[in-house]
Amino acid sequence: MSSTEELLKRLGVSIDTETLRLALTHRSYAYENGGIPTNERLEFLGDSILGFSVTDSLYRENPTLPEGELAKRRSAVVSTRALAGIGRDIGVGEFIYLGQGEKLTDGKNKASILADTMEALIGATYLSNDMETARQLVMRLVGPLLKDAGALGAGTDWKTSIQELTASRQLGAIHYAVEGSGPDHARTFEAVLNIGGTPYGRGSGHSKKEAEQEAAADAWRALTALDPTAAGPASA
Repeated sequence: MSSTEELLKRLGVSIDTETLRLALTHRSYAYENGGIPTNERLEFLGDSILGFSVTDSLYRENPTLPEGELAKRRSAVVSTRALAGIGRDIGVGEFIYLGQGEKLTDGKNKASILADTMEALIGATYLSNDMETARQLVMRLVGPLLKDAGALGAGTDWKTSIQELTASRQLGAIHYAVEGSGPDHARTFEAVLNIGGTPYGRGSGHSKKEAEQEAAADAWRALTALDPTAAGPASA
């Protein structure tokens, strides 16, 4: 595992050693090491800070947007897909403490694990510093996403968005192939989205629904990258 000092440098914050280790401790590692504390409480805290910070920014910077549109944009920015993308960009996966099972299934690249860890790091930043420092971290992380109007619209419901996009291009029937793995206490699901018999997207999550949403998001981005002019926000 790389030095956590490098991770703090990438985040641009200071977090005390004990709290940082806790933020990086996935439940699979905790389970295999005598049931030590996991990052789930920090994840809960970070999720609230993330939601408030994004809501505050959207409200202040978009004075003419109605409540429904503000909610759509917030939902997209705080989604598992968005947070996992941020986590991959800063390479947080290499720092996470994972159990052997998750290591064998490339857990450091799973969207759900990356997103949960990002939320835990936000919570840890708050505990080690203050609300303003945590808010600034959130805005550094999600700021670029707030400007991505197309993805923000689609992110409200990726499954609906990919269905509409697929229909508009007449690509064929949509089918999700989902498989579960791992023990009951740490169950994860992997989904592959096939369109017209061709795989277009993959996703993972703690539930079938979450994995399917991630696969739909992956497929939506792949298709819109091929033809950006044909993409559009999902219906409200």
